[in-house]
Amino acid sequence: MKTYFRLLSFAKPIEKFAIPYAIFTILSVIFNTLNLALLIPLLNTLFNNAPAKHVVAPVSFDLIASFNYYFQYFIDHYGKEGALEFVCGTIVVSVLLSNLFRYLSQRIMENLRVHTLLNLRSSVFDNVMNLHMGYFNNERKGDILAKVASDVQVVQFSVTGTLQVVFKEPLQLIAYIISLIVISPKLTLFSLFVIPISAFIISRIVKRLKAQAIASQQSYGNMISYLDEALSGIKIIKAFNATEYIKRRFNRENAHYSSIARAMAKRQQMASPVSEFLGVLMVSCIVLVGGREVLSHTSDLTAAQFITYIAMFSQVMRPAKALSDAFSNIHSGIAAGERVLALIDEKPLIKDEPDAIAITEFKEGIHFKDVSFAYGERVVLSHINFTVPKGKTIALVGPSGGGKSTLMDLIPRFMDPQSGAIFVDDKDIKHVTANSLRALMGVVNQESVLFNDSIYNNIAFGKENATPAEVEAAARIANAHNFIEETEQGYQTNIGDRGTKLSGGQRQRICIARAVLSNPPIMLLDEATSALDTESEKLVQDALNNLMKNRTSLIIAHRLSTIQNADTIVVLESGKIVEQGNHQELINHNGLYRKLIDMQTFSAD
Repeated sequence: MKTYFRLLSFAKPIEKFAIPYAIFTILSVIFNTLNLALLIPLLNTLFNNAPAKHVVAPVSFDLIASFNYYFQYFIDHYGKEGALEFVCGTIVVSVLLSNLFRYLSQRIMENLRVHTLLNLRSSVFDNVMNLHMGYFNNERKGDILAKVASDVQVVQFSVTGTLQVVFKEPLQLIAYIISLIVISPKLTLFSLFVIPISAFIISRIVKRLKAQAIASQQSYGNMISYLDEALSGIKIIKAFNATEYIKRRFNRENAHYSSIARAMAKRQQMASPVSEFLGVLMVSCIVLVGGREVLSHTSDLTAAQFITYIAMFSQVMRPAKALSDAFSNIHSGIAAGERVLALIDEKPLIKDEPDAIAITEFKEGIHFKDVSFAYGERVVLSHINFTVPKGKTIALVGPSGGGKSTLMDLIPRFMDPQSGAIFVDDKDIKHVTANSLRALMGVVNQESVLFNDSIYNNIAFGKENATPAEVEAAARIANAHNFIEETEQGYQTNIGDRGTKLSGGQRQRICIARAVLSNPPIMLLDEATSALDTESEKLVQDALNNLMKNRTSLIIAHRLSTIQNADTIVVLESGKIVEQGNHQELINHNGLYRKLIDMQTFSAD
């Protein structure tokens, strides 16, 4: 129940919905019960068994007393036909009001459901966006997608739907039982045995539903992961003739998910017919017991009252059945809710300190002071000490796995070092707000990360107040303006999923234009040209040279053309700095750098 009530907290302010919902539901229950209660005077009229005369006018708000008074009035003044018209008219009005209030209560509950879904999904997505980069390296993207999309949807319908049932149906059940007691206490006492018996049997049926629901959602998350990987890597899948393997993997998980779904459906669907059968069985017993009393005249129960009693008791099973269905469905909602809440409860390892300050300028340089970092037990960086002076270009080179990309990721605080500190000027970046720190930096990666949007919006990404002139100027600096103009709609051309409508060089120049537009004083370039052909590399390299003018740059590269003009080259091997200096100094040193230059096989982590 703790999970259930926590999920309901996303409906705040719940009183905005709960109060009008309660009012409309109570009115709906009153008139719905009245519809059946009015069968007694209707049958009395038809069977010529009218209530006694001399009914006094009610002195308080009593629907039944008022109805009997006016019913007798119509019999006295307009005869049986007039009374029949009055009863039929009253039933029509009662049914109209009952359905009107039911509609209004459902509208309010739907607003509550949508409001809860809005808050829950926003909370999940906001927290996911705030998580540190390391979290995404350890989690399946498909599983996260399943939680944000599918699990939240399950929570919406099962949890808020149960809230609706738990308030309305017990109220309706109580109203029916009170009416049944008024008509015949003896029959009601006999009939109430069916409810605990039904509840016990149904609880046994749905006992394993929660465990099955958890397994179902985990399987669905795996399936979404396989789908995402298949769509993202379709070219590699076909190139390596792995289509059948991918299909088998997906279909195996799909069959597992379907098997769980069938087992859940079997239990859920069993609850409804079992409760309905128990209800019919009990109605039959009541007809047998009560019918004998009416026929033998051994009780005060009239034929009209008995028929009304049977009609009303047959309706008692409807809210009881709704309650049993709701409790069988709630297990899916709770299981999905636990997965969603686990994602919401995931705390980012990288967060601003309480005393963090915002920095707005970069004056001196970036300083690494005895920085070490490890992924679990695997040490990636060990006691790194060096400085990136303002206005200088520093290149990081070394064998694959040497820690170059990890070192660069520490600067914008995508991760924090296990020991040591990184300073921007004289400020430890752990005591600087992440947003202000990253605002000083532009990033261009080896992989061109673009969005399924227009070229214009991709260049202006993160800078909503950019003007068309500024976007075009950035594109010119990045050597992108000419090819953009040649596209079908120019800057408004959609580039497709991840920029698939553009070549690798074009995608990279769009990324560079995006970095140019943000106009940061510090540039972080991670293998920005390694995946390009010679012609594209020259265009991109020219764009990078334009980008790095008058900026502090830290670059990872393996091509000589990219790094030979760097002010300082830092050579990393096994997480340690083994050499530092400019190109000529390191060549003369005849160490690892000279060996790598000779081999021309530098690569990124």
